[in-house]
Amino acid sequence: CALALAVLLPGCATPPPADDPEGLAEFRETNDPFEPANRAMFEIHEVADRFVLQPVAEAYRDILPQPVRAGIRNALGNLRAPVILANDLMQGNVTRARITLGRFMVNSTLGLGGLLDVARDWGVPGHSEDFGQTLAVWGAGEGFYMFVPLFGPSSPRDLAGQGVDIAINPLTWLGQGAAVDAAGWTRLGLTVVDTREALLEP
Repeated sequence: CALALAVLLPGCATPPPADDPEGLAEFRETNDPFEPANRAMFEIHEVADRFVLQPVAEAYRDILPQPVRAGIRNALGNLRAPVILANDLMQGNVTRARITLGRFMVNSTLGLGGLLDVARDWGVPGHSEDFGQTLAVWGAGEGFYMFVPLFGPSSPRDLAGQGVDIAINPLTWLGQGAAVDAAGWTRLGLTVVDTREALLEP
């Protein structure tokens, strides 16, 4: 730990002199106190992305035709609907909750389990919501900036929100067994690959 600190601490930003109040105020507002650790985590992420995530995403795009990838993306989005619905309700947004519930019901039935986004075709687009956003609506501060490998830029509020989203997701409580575990890992893997594939051009 001491060696890591000795290597990382020199990268910390140096505050301006005490007789520069404007500079100090700007420094306090923009300074990243965990910059060395965040830079290290970013480098780890870049290596993982360059040698694993991007090649897998490119292979995924090359192997599966666009309609199949679109169906997988639709199904993954439909599986998130219960979490989005819960957060809509916790934010007190009844209108969006009604839309989320309606989309889930239509896409789960007429959309063949969510493979087709029938609701969007009918002019009812989806939206994303998570517990990090719910905490923001409740007035919780974002906290410090942090970079988490494979997840990207985040904050304590958003990380806590992800934990709550996992806890309130009905799929988390399906039970145990090889089939349930395999389905969970498959969903996670497809989510990661689908997300990275969508970001190939950006």
